[in-house]
Order: sequence, then structure tokens, then C-alpha cells
Amino acid sequence: MAPLTRTEAQERAALIDVTNYELHLDLDRGDEHFGSSSRIRFTSTRPGAATFLDLKAHSVESIWFNDGPIDPATVRDGRVVLADLQAENEVVVEATMSYGNDGQGLHRSVDPADGRHYVYGMSFLDAAPQIYACFDQPDLKAPYDVLVNAPHDWTVAGNGSASQHEPGGWRLATTKPLSTYFFTICAGPYATVHDRHDGIDMWLHVRQSLGEQLLEQADEIFTITKQSFDYYHRLFGIRYPWGDYHQFFVPEFNAGAMENPGCVTLRDAFIFRGAYTRQRQLTRANTIAHEMAHMWFGDLVTMQWWDDLWLNESFAEYMAHRTLADATEYDDAWVDFGIVRKVWGYGVDRGPSTHPIAGAPAPDSDSALTNFDGISYAKGASALRQLAAYVGDDAFVAGVRDHLTTHSFGNATMHDFIGSMERASGQDLSEWTAGWLGTAQADELRLDLTSEDGSVRSANLVRSAPAAHPASRPHVLDIATFTDGKQTARMPIRATSDITPVEALVGLPTPSIVLPNAGDLTWAEVRLDPATLAALPTQLPLIDDALARLTVWSALVGGIARAEVDPRQVAEVFAAAWPSESNTSITGFIAAWAGVRLPYWYVAEGDSAAVERQLAGAGAQRLAAVDPASSDALVAASLIVATTDDADLLARWAANDDRPAIACGDDDFGWTVVKRQALLGLIDEAVIDAAAQRDNSMSGKLSALGARAALPSADAKQWAWEQLVGDQPLSNYEASAIGGAFFGGAGQVEGVREVLAPYVPRYFSDLPRLAGKYGEMALANLVHLSFPAQLADPSVAAEARRALESGELTAGIRRAFVDGLDELERVIASRAAFSG
Repeated sequence: MAPLTRTEAQERAALIDVTNYELHLDLDRGDEHFGSSSRIRFTSTRPGAATFLDLKAHSVESIWFNDGPIDPATVRDGRVVLADLQAENEVVVEATMSYGNDGQGLHRSVDPADGRHYVYGMSFLDAAPQIYACFDQPDLKAPYDVLVNAPHDWTVAGNGSASQHEPGGWRLATTKPLSTYFFTICAGPYATVHDRHDGIDMWLHVRQSLGEQLLEQADEIFTITKQSFDYYHRLFGIRYPWGDYHQFFVPEFNAGAMENPGCVTLRDAFIFRGAYTRQRQLTRANTIAHEMAHMWFGDLVTMQWWDDLWLNESFAEYMAHRTLADATEYDDAWVDFGIVRKVWGYGVDRGPSTHPIAGAPAPDSDSALTNFDGISYAKGASALRQLAAYVGDDAFVAGVRDHLTTHSFGNATMHDFIGSMERASGQDLSEWTAGWLGTAQADELRLDLTSEDGSVRSANLVRSAPAAHPASRPHVLDIATFTDGKQTARMPIRATSDITPVEALVGLPTPSIVLPNAGDLTWAEVRLDPATLAALPTQLPLIDDALARLTVWSALVGGIARAEVDPRQVAEVFAAAWPSESNTSITGFIAAWAGVRLPYWYVAEGDSAAVERQLAGAGAQRLAAVDPASSDALVAASLIVATTDDADLLARWAANDDRPAIACGDDDFGWTVVKRQALLGLIDEAVIDAAAQRDNSMSGKLSALGARAALPSADAKQWAWEQLVGDQPLSNYEASAIGGAFFGGAGQVEGVREVLAPYVPRYFSDLPRLAGKYGEMALANLVHLSFPAQLADPSVAAEARRALESGELTAGIRRAFVDGLDELERVIASRAAFSG
């Protein structure tokens, strides 16, 4: 099916207005197909004109438009032409649809633990026509009436409150106007927990094999849900408008979650089946708050077209972290935002795929998908934090309320939102908007100090705009200095020019650490001065301020990516500071990043073993110092597994012997050990198969696939590649498990480069051809996960450039290749700059 272009969407929206959808879905026709009946009423401003309906069916039984039939054979490229429109129109489509296994449309999964089947609907971004016939674009909203037939032992829920009117027969209440990409149906023998708060019925659902874990974790999930409802009701002044509130934790979900009104879908990994860390709890809490924020930003008021995606995602990102920090036990949520989300966003913003927050190019629906990235989420949320600081929080909240009230159940643009902010603040925000929302990349900030006789003689905050995307962005931030763990100065700054004198520092003792943006309030690449960088191994562990520490780590990650900071020096900082780090988001993220990106990517191969030992040693040091039953112990042990080559230790932990208490008997931790053993070539397929027999869960099956793909033998790689590109049916998760492990082990196991070399050209030629096997979102994710950047070889870069020059790539695959090539070139540059 050809992607919908913005021009086509504008023309169709000017021509028609959808009045109502009546849908009847029959989910009781077997494992492969379901019945879909759509009755759509709509009006037209130009009788006699023509338009088209979107439909991606397995087969079409009949189409009836106004007074006559349309031949189903005339459906072409997923479109049904509707000619000779009347002022009032009705189209009825009877079709048979295919269940998907790539996370789009109606996805059907079989839980290997018990053989039960589960279905959930994912209409985002352009998948709604895989479920029902529709006018699939965000600005053609309409209410829905839905009937569902399902097996008698299934539960059914959707956007409207569901009631069972007969065995297997369900009716959903008429919804408020929805965009097509929010439509969902979830059905299956789900385990369910119910609660009620402030007049809202709330439901949690997960597959039966995770039912016990859901019961154990439901109180915490409901607590976050209730706190988020209360906070948003106070902040927005508009009550939740969508009836019941279901949260379905569904298998094989492509994203973190999806904000379907009244029926949020989340990946079921958020129901933890074994040991878990506080950071994972915070991430789950943030996701819950994020999706609920969408009930207002995105669902109640929807962007008109995908170039204003930030009106959905940036707001939900910002509001979720604000909610956690202000209204829940996770009052350190902004630390997590800075070290996890912003580091992701900075990586996108400094690369070739960067784009403005608002007005990002989205000429069609396929290209729009590529803009769901760290800019639309983290950078956009950071811009909103800056806006609140710039105009004042009271004015910001008033502007939000005006925006939501003015455009309720409709669509809006960036200019609509900025208009609300200008009315609320009384300020002209045109220059702020141009700099922050309309221009790509990040400013760089550094603090230039001169000293004499141990005192600061001069101090200037220097702001440098990116040469490729010049802009004048005002920054509201703070500057802090530290010596021996003591904060020696902190001052707020409003930087509106390239040089901002910091007179308050003049005359003070020269500090050991100089840190612009110490509170991580603004969006900018911080450059650490040489003296600060040299002092970090001794000084960073002494700083009590978690926001300051995350700013340091973020600057180090950025410095490595720009080939300006020696990754070996960062490993020294890690070994000195990480074992005593107290913030769980920093410990978790930096360990996961450093454990892979330092020894096996950015560090030259000649230094890899030494850095690997440093990291493993830091993990052992922390593990010895913390409570073995704590989540800190789990993070430390996971770092050891990721970096050790101690075959005896791995064998003991694989056998559940001498593990830290928190990991004893934990299947997921066991699989991390098995996968490490596989990558190092310490075990064979028989050991993996035995582990899979002990753990017949969906997680176990995926882990076994990843372990087999990680084996460094030629036979294992041939098997894995045939799984990816052959005719074997794989779900989106199964493909990602194999692809994500395939190119691992380069630089860690002798001879593996030679085994992998023939697959590099095949990666660039074979994977783009799999569009018929996987949907665009699933395939783009697979290509991203399996990009062979860790080979760090110029020949890989040459293959990537040839593929990009072919002109035969979808938008999602092209974006994955561009981003992968960018990181590969950064790895090569770092190794060239800091080797020997």
C-alpha cells in the first residue's frame, strides 16, 4: 500500500467530514484471519467529487457505497475509490483480515508457556486499515460503535466501555471522536485486576502466565495511575474524558506503550517476572504517566498532521517526568530523564538524521514514522521545560489549559499552541519558537575561567550555535562549581547572547569542577574544560548532587561521540566513580552503556581487554559493597556478566551457584549469563536447548533464540541468517532477538570477524527486501538492532554508503542505515584519535 501523503490528507480533509464508524469484528474464525465489517457515515462539501477509503484486507467480500455496490476487484494498493460523493454518504465494507505477528494491525500471539492465544490492536501509525476500512489520517476524527465476537473464554475491551451481551458477544460504548490511529481492541484469556478511583474504573490485564506477577505488582501500578490522574486533573483543569481506563500489558509490542483512549497497551515486560531494579520500576511508572498524559495531549487534542508530532510526544514526555517528580515517590525522575532520555536525544541531534522539534519533514506517513525519535521525545520535552522557565510556570500552565480547552476533541498545530502560550504569558514568542522549535541540533556550552594566585580572575559562559543550523536560543540554566565534594558556588543564568559574564565567580577560589547546566535544565552539549576532565576520577565521587553528576556523565558520553574525549579516560572515571554512585538511574544506565560501548566499540582493540577488566573490576567492587539482595547487586552483577571472560564464574552463575541473593533462581538473570557464555563460545546449542527446556516462557524462547544467534561458529551464524531472511515465520520479537545478537562478539572472540565478514554485504542487501515479511516499524527496528557498527571497519561503512546510494530503501530502513553509519564512523574516529 502506498503511504498517505500530506497533500492527499489535506485534500481529503477539505472534502469530507466523518460522522461515525460502526464496526463489527469477528475474532472467532481461527488463528489466521478475522472478520471485519465497517459502516462509515460521512459528509462532503463537494457533491460529485471523489475520494478514497483505506483498506488492507486479506479478501474483500463486498463494498456498498450509497445506493450501489463497488466491485471488490477494483481495490488497488490498499485504496477504495469512492466516486460521485453526495452531501451525506454511507459506505459498508465486508472483509476478511489477517492477524499480524509484527506488532501492527491485530497482532495475535501464542504464549508458549500454556498455549493460550492473545490479540491486541495496534492502529498506529497507518495500521488501522489492517483492522477495518477507514479514512486513515489524524484529522478525520469520529465516534465509534463497536461489536466484537470472540471465543467464549476471552475478555474483550477497547476504546469504549465493554459489556458482554451474550456468550462471546461484546458491545463497546459509543466513544468520543477518535483519530483512526487510536482505535484498538484487546481480546483473549487475560488475567485481570480491577480498582476504582475518583469515579474511574481502572483495569490491569496481562497474559495468564504472568497473572501471579500482576497480582504482586498491581498495587504499585494502581498507585502511580491514581497519582497521575489526580495530578493531571489539578494541572489541566479538565477531567479524564474517556470512561473506563484499561492498561493491557501485551506480548510482542513494538513500542513501549500506545496511548489508545481508554485502553492503553503496554509491553508486557513491564510486568516483571523475576528480579528487577528500581530504575525499571521508575521506567514503568514513567510510561504509565506518559500514556495517561496522552489522554489529553494527543487524544483529546491531536496534531493535525505528523509534522507536529511533538504536540503529542514532547508533551507526554515532559508531563510524565513532571508528574513523577511532583506527585510520586520517584522525586528523582528528572535525573532519570537527563541520563536516559536526554542522552538518547543528544545522540540523535548530533547525527545526520537530526531535524527540528516542530515542522519535521513528514511528506508522507512512512517518513513520519522516522520522526518518532529522541528529538520528538527528549529534546521536545526539554524545550517545554525551557519554555516553562522562560515565561514562568504559572503562565505555562495557563497556556496549556487554554490550548486543551480551545481544541478539545479536535486537532491543533504548533501555531495554535504558541498562540495559547502568548495569550497566557503576554509575550511574543516568535523568536523563541524559531530558535527552539524550528531549528535542529544543540548549542554547545562551556565555562571559560582564568585564574590567578588560586582565585578566579574572569568567568564567561560561552554559547556556540551549531554551524550547520545557526540559531539564537535563550537558555535558562544554572552554573555550579565544586571542590572536594563541596559546592563552592551556584548561580542562575539567563543566557541570551554568545558570551555571558559570570561576575559572581570572580574572586572565589579556583574550583576543581566547573559545570555549566549543573541542574540539567536546558538542552545543550556541555563541554568540560581540561582541568575539570582531569579532576573527575577523584572529584566526581565526592559530589552529592545527582543532577550535577548526570550532567558530567552526559558530557562524557557526548565527548566520546565527538571523538574529543578519550574513552580510556572515561573508563578510568567509571572505575573511580561508578562503584559508589547512589542514584539508581545513573548506575543502571551508565553500566549498560559503558559495558558495551567502551570495551567493544569506542576503545581500540588493543586497549579493549584492559578496559574490560576495569569495568568488570568496578562491578565486582560494587557487588562486594552492597546488599546482595538489593537491586544494586543486580546491576553490579549484570555489569560483571557483560564484561567478564571468567568462564568459571559464568559457569557457576549459569548453574545458579554462588549468585547474589537477588539473582538466585532468577531465569532472566540466568539467560544473561547463558547469552554471554554463548557469545564467548563457551557453550554449545545443547546447553542453550537445555536452558530453554527449563524455561518454556515467551521470555525464555526469545532468550534462547538470541543465545543461538550469538554463538560464534559459522554454522550458528548460517542458521540465524536463514531464520531472519528465509521463509520461517518469525514474530517481531523473535526477529529482533536473533538480529540483535547476530553481529556480537567482534573483538571479543578470536576468529569471529572472519565468520561475520560475509554477512556484512548480505545485511545491506537482504534485510531491505523483507518488507513483505515484517511491517515497516518492525523491520526498521530489526535493521537498527542488527547494524554491524561494532565491527568498526571502514569496509562496513563503504557497504552502508552503497546501500544508501541505491535509492531503493523505505524511509524507516534508510533512517536505520544512516544512523548506524553515523555511529560506525564515530567509533572509527574515536579509535583513530585515541589508540596506542
